[in-house]
Amino acid sequence: MDKLRFQSFGSGSSGNCYYIGNGSNGLLIDAGLGVRSIRKYLRNLGLDFQDIWGVFVTHDHADHIKAVGPIGEKHRVPIYATREIHEGIHRSYCVTEKLYSSKKYIEKGESVQVGEFKVTSFPVSHDATDNVGYTIEYKEKRFTFATDLGFVGVEVGNELKTADFAVLEANYDEQMLREGSYPAHLKNRIIAKTGHLSNDQCGSFLSENYHPRLKNIFLCHLSRENNLPELAYTTVQNYLEEKQVIVGKDVQLVTLDRTEPSEVYYFE
Repeated sequence: MDKLRFQSFGSGSSGNCYYIGNGSNGLLIDAGLGVRSIRKYLRNLGLDFQDIWGVFVTHDHADHIKAVGPIGEKHRVPIYATREIHEGIHRSYCVTEKLYSSKKYIEKGESVQVGEFKVTSFPVSHDATDNVGYTIEYKEKRFTFATDLGFVGVEVGNELKTADFAVLEANYDEQMLREGSYPAHLKNRIIAKTGHLSNDQCGSFLSENYHPRLKNIFLCHLSRENNLPELAYTTVQNYLEEKQVIVGKDVQLVTLDRTEPSEVYYFE
């Protein structure tokens, strides 16, 4: 029951939510799906909200915070975020049930112990009120989440360089975005340093910084309009294999579905 496990409930602009924990309790990273959907997926794992020791919010965009109100206030799950992210959540149009008793503050660069899980936040570059990634440590294993970021900064890189498992954004294919139907201002937002990470940026970083401890890479937040799962996968695979890192042998690579739960992954 205490084996670390991970499942993505949804990963993309329609809603983001991830479970990381064991067979009896764990954490959610973001809660951007409907509360009923999250509860259904938890129950499929044999869990419910009373088994969730905290929701850790990466930033205050709607697709990451939609369900934090009822999860926090009705189901009494602590909602962890920086003070600035909490201020953004409170202002957000999509959070109709505001957070009060469930609100928990964290500081970037500091760690909190939640049950058996040590959670460390670190800054990432995006265009929300404030933005963080998270590393969860459990029984000497490190699982790093870095989604919605315009580039891999020093702090993100340091966390990924020591991770056993990583969720990293591969949002768009550069040619698809360039030739696509998005207006110029939106294209510029996506490619900016405070935008999103491309397949090439993701693959380049991973190939330059791969280490043998890293066993599983999950590509998250793929764009519906400007990416394809197979394109993200092969782009990152090609970067890794140029450095003689063999996907399927040295490291496992998975693209996370935008709207459907992933399979449940178990880690020794």
